[in-house]
Amino acid sequence: MNKITTAKEALAHIKDGDTVMVGGFLQCGSPEYLLSQFVGHPARNLTLVNNDMGVPTSSLGKVLEAGQVSDLICTYIAQNEAAQKMYKANPACLHINPQGTLTERIRCGGFGIAAFYTPTGVGTVIEEGKEVREFNGKLYVMEKALRGNVAIIRASVVDEFGNCYMKGSSKNYNAAMATACDYVIVEADELVPTGSIDPELVTVSGIYIDAIVPAPKEEK
Repeated sequence: MNKITTAKEALAHIKDGDTVMVGGFLQCGSPEYLLSQFVGHPARNLTLVNNDMGVPTSSLGKVLEAGQVSDLICTYIAQNEAAQKMYKANPACLHINPQGTLTERIRCGGFGIAAFYTPTGVGTVIEEGKEVREFNGKLYVMEKALRGNVAIIRASVVDEFGNCYMKGSSKNYNAAMATACDYVIVEADELVPTGSIDPELVTVSGIYIDAIVPAPKEEK
């Protein structure tokens, strides 16, 4: 099965109303090329899952400005004026999660765990509308797992089967999101033949990857 494709062909899998997970922490590990090609995509009313929604000059910021997204699931939006404008226009569009909680929600989505309990957020607005239970004398908030329709992620090196090596902190959300979506697109800084990556260095197995889009050299 040939997974190597173009950004246009891969992004065509995103449909109206989809939940789209985007890897990266600010600009670290952000799939900038794929996101730049996503600006102006016909899909609308998307739910976007990302750590911080990027910065105004990033491709993610331009996606928000294009009006393609209706809901934001993230940890904060302090760096992106486009996300702040969305919130001011419709406060219900923003779903803030503590950073560890968002990571665990995605991880659980990838591992088939329906929900988990965490002490983070107890006694704050985070617990509103959620089940709170006591364990060993301490209160915990129940958080549900999070899955998406499509993930847009980035890897330093990808082989032709889709095995990914993600360097250092660029793993951030990229690795978890690859397991938690129905269709996974990876932006490859470098594409190599299958078997070229030492198995000990594989961050994400190729079985999770559906489409590989090599990034142009100027985008790396």
